[in-house]
Amino acid sequence: MVTTLHDTAVRGFASDNYSGIHPEVLAAIAAANDGHQIAYGEDAYTTRLQEVFAAHLGEGVEAFPVFNGTGANVVGLQSMLPRWGAVIAASTAHINVDEGGAPERVAGIKLLTVPTDDGKLTPDLIDREAWGWGDEHRAQPLVVSITQSTELGTLYSVDEIRTIADHAHRLGMRLHMDGARISNAAAALGVPLRAFTRDAGVDVMSFGGTKNGAMLGEAVVVLDAEASAGLTFLRKLDMQLSSKMRFVSAQLIALLEGDLWMRNAAHSNAMAQRLRAGVEAGIADGSITGVAFTQPTQANGVFATLPDGVADRLRESFRFYDWDASKNEVRWMCSFDTTEQDVDDFIAAISRET
Repeated sequence: MVTTLHDTAVRGFASDNYSGIHPEVLAAIAAANDGHQIAYGEDAYTTRLQEVFAAHLGEGVEAFPVFNGTGANVVGLQSMLPRWGAVIAASTAHINVDEGGAPERVAGIKLLTVPTDDGKLTPDLIDREAWGWGDEHRAQPLVVSITQSTELGTLYSVDEIRTIADHAHRLGMRLHMDGARISNAAAALGVPLRAFTRDAGVDVMSFGGTKNGAMLGEAVVVLDAEASAGLTFLRKLDMQLSSKMRFVSAQLIALLEGDLWMRNAAHSNAMAQRLRAGVEAGIADGSITGVAFTQPTQANGVFATLPDGVADRLRESFRFYDWDASKNEVRWMCSFDTTEQDVDDFIAAISRET
């Protein structure tokens, strides 16, 4: 028997990966545990997962469970490209900044990145790198990748995604969506998952579970079969084929079969709004000084700048990350298990230290 090795009272705002497993997801893992099931995805849970995704996204979609977000993005993008293909993405995109070079080293993909202040691409920004087709000296731009919600906590509207998809398709490119926090986007937009993915023209997406209450597990979801090839083989080639896949699929079923995915995401979004509102109130009444926000708070992340030294003093009690240390810019993330008391205690600490 393993004893608890950590202080369960410690809370933080560093990442929604810091949270534990939602009890309903943990129960789903236990429910899938008895007896034997065929390995490598030929199990009842992975079959059921296809039905669950079809209920959200329509018939004809196919989901490929994988271990993590890096794997989902690498395998998904690799399936969309020939060896000479390139991906246009925001310079802040996770595939560019935080994947440790996996798209380039594992998938052999050239990334063509574009600076953007809010983490979002537009047709004009895409056009900065959407050129050179037929030039043998240039990697061919064949996929646009967007993140929903973005790494800066911002959201694409349904119309913005449709505009990007139409533009990419007119140019002969496909559209990929990194959906590590896609549930937060759906909760914030207040529209069905299908509205800003398949119906908006997204071809392949990653669906994130880990940041929204799962232990581990994401899925590559193919929305247009013509946009992707070889995923059955690439998932194994890229070391993302789980032998006991039923336990990954069971977690995603627990999230998506009912409304748990939405409840968790809506709660984490609400806690981010509470945090921002509390700091804004402190700024207004003078109890918090020298703090400014750098991005709108549209999902479950809050981005702000702090006076010199404040971040390090706050981190003695609440862990969080610098976003741009040169500007004293930090990121505060809320999770499905962030409580109102967690937020209020953090706001009080900010007030004491500024």
